[in-house]
Amino acid sequence: MTRTSRLAAPALALAAITVMTVSPAAADNGTVGQRETVCAQDLFVRVTAPHGAWMGTLYRGQTFLVEQGGGDWVYGFAYGDINRRGWVQNGWFC
Repeated sequence: MTRTSRLAAPALALAAITVMTVSPAAADNGTVGQRETVCAQDLFVRVTAPHGAWMGTLYRGQTFLVEQGGGDWVYGFAYGDINRRGWVQNGWFC
């Protein structure tokens, strides 16, 4: 093993650990028909359409039943304090 490779190995290991802890790997897209848990710190629920009027906020650990969608936004039922149907940005579920 050369001196360069001996020095590079710990740096690569540290970089891999950093990527695993910083990347949003815990967040995932919602699945239609599934009651998903919110991984985001907060997730805005919109009334009529994506980017529409704000209805309320789901917080980490609260749940959302995905009824439609699969793209950047999903429609469904927001449990918790909201207890209404609306749109949320996809990709923030555990």
